[in-house]
Order: sequence, then C-alpha cells, then structure tokens
Amino acid sequence: MTENTQDREIGMGNGQAYDVVVVGGGTAGLSAALVLGRSRRRVLVVDAGEPRNAPAAHMQGYLSRDGMPPAEFLAEGRRELERYGVEAVRDRVSAVRPDGAGEFRVALADGGEVHARRVVVATGLVDELPAVPGVAERWGRDVLHCPYCHGWEVRDESFGVLAPEPFNSHQALLVTQWSKDVTLFLHTVRDLPDEEWERLAAAGVQVVEGEVAGLAVEDDRLAGVRLADGRVFPRSVLFVAAKPVARGSLLADLGAEHKDTPFGPYPTVDETGRTSVPGVWAVGNAASPMEQVINAASAGYRAGLMINAELVMADIDVEVARRRAGVFSPRLEAEVARVTAGARTHELTAG
Repeated sequence: MTENTQDREIGMGNGQAYDVVVVGGGTAGLSAALVLGRSRRRVLVVDAGEPRNAPAAHMQGYLSRDGMPPAEFLAEGRRELERYGVEAVRDRVSAVRPDGAGEFRVALADGGEVHARRVVVATGLVDELPAVPGVAERWGRDVLHCPYCHGWEVRDESFGVLAPEPFNSHQALLVTQWSKDVTLFLHTVRDLPDEEWERLAAAGVQVVEGEVAGLAVEDDRLAGVRLADGRVFPRSVLFVAAKPVARGSLLADLGAEHKDTPFGPYPTVDETGRTSVPGVWAVGNAASPMEQVINAASAGYRAGLMINAELVMADIDVEVARRRAGVFSPRLEAEVARVTAGARTHELTAG
C-alpha cells in the first residue's frame, strides 16, 4: 500500500466483497484495519486524505512517536498495512446502505460500489473556527487549540486566549500551566460569572473586553491581537476553542442513535465503538470530539478486535444452522472423524 496505491481508482475493486470496509484513513481507521488485516480479514480502507491534524507540523504525546509529523505517521501506518494485504484507495464514501441480509453496500464518490459484511466509520471531525480574520490562515502554526498537543513547544511565550463562548474562559485558566503571561480576550462574550472573574484574577490572567477584529502578523509570525476599537495587544501565541463537528452524515443516514454533547450530536457507541446499527462501528473523532491521536489508535484497535470476533462467531453460527437444517448427527460425525483419523494413523503406520 504505497503512496501511489492511495491514488489508484476504486474501479479496480468495483463490486468486490470485503469482510470490512473502513471509511477514513486516519489513526483510528488505520488501527482498526491493522488488527483486522492481522486477523486474515479482507479489508478496504477508503481515505479522503483529510486528517484533522494536517495543519500541525508535529504531533505530540504519542509514546515513541512524540514530535513525528502527522503525514509521516500515517504514511508509516499505511506501509505497515501492506504486510497483511489490506487494500486502500483515495476516495470518499457517498452512502452506506443495508443490503437486507445484515450486510452493506458501500457506494463510492467515483461511482463504484463494494460489499461489506461490517463497516467502520472513522471519518473524524472538522474544527469550526471563529470568524476572525487571520485565525484560519494561522491555524496549527501559532493559532492553536490544545495545550497538551502544543503547549511545551510554546512554553513561556505570551499567550492569548480567544473566548467566543463563556465556558472558554476555562482554557485561559488551563494554559497558565505553560505560561504565566496569559490574556483572555472576551470577544463576543459580554460577561462572566463572578466566581469565574475570581478564578481568573487568582491565576493572574489579564482579561480584555471588546470584540476581536483580527490578528497582527509580522515576518509571517503572530505579533498581536487587534480589537475592533483599534487597540493591539502583543501576543505570540493565540489559543482558540474551535468547535469540533463530526464530519459527514453516514451514521445519521443509517439511523444510528446520537447523543447531544456541548459540541453537537455524536453517535451513541459502546466501549468498542459499536453503534446502534448492527454491523456498524464508529471510532476516533467520528465517535467523540475528545479523542487525541493515541486515543484514536486505541479506539480503532478495540473495534478491530470486536469485529473480528463477531465475524468468527457469525460464520460458526451459519455453519451450525446449515447442519441443523440438513441430516446431521453430532455423534455420527464424531464417529466419522474418529474412523477417518484412525485410517490416517494406519496409513502412516503402514508406510
């Protein structure tokens, strides 16, 4: 599964049947595919090539991979899948439809269609950013979201925190662990609860009221935060609480149950990622907005284990049903097996 393999046309496999189709080639999807490939399953990964952390130069906090570029991490994952015959294509899944027999028809954006016994949705999420000029352009560089992902690299710099919602003041308190020079920009927030003002004062966080109109950039680096009234506050890093929105509607279209969260609806899943739709799993950021890369890998792994076990038992149940429907006696078959084994032993002895 080389980089070139990722770009080939899905038409090569049009109409083919797979044990599992994984929708999404990020960490969670590739992790599920790895487990399933090692379980001798026929697996197809359909990857649109839009990982959430693509704007970041490095990923952090993943034991043994700390500081690795995200694109390099995923490329290495795809290379590992080659050993186990996992197939991958660069495409999108436009629809997943039940086939009426407990399995699925998976339609692809290029017009192809494949069959899957089970489906893993690992489509991730999209970070919706505040509509402040300059924020999107500098996202992942010096406009950041997660202090656990980037805090060490910018420690002791001058931090700004943009608060489009009142609860975002929590982020200003959190980042004081990485820098004591923190300014909270209330932006469109008109006021905070008294106890929150008290916490901010105790933490040494400066609070600036007024709407943020844009960013000041010098030599391609963040230099400050500009308010609508013209004031500019020097800052070298800006933390922004993006709104994580689940990507795509595959699960909703299948009728999967969802739960309301502060970030919008997300699918209801069990500890392995199983959704309310039999045969469909959701993993990584497709199931939770809180997953980091290392958590997403774990989620994909757990899903892969459960899917393989379920398929093993499903195949055995089919064979049991087939035997029950025919002329079958467990004692008779055991006797046949005993006699056959004895004959083979005799042949070995005679030889």
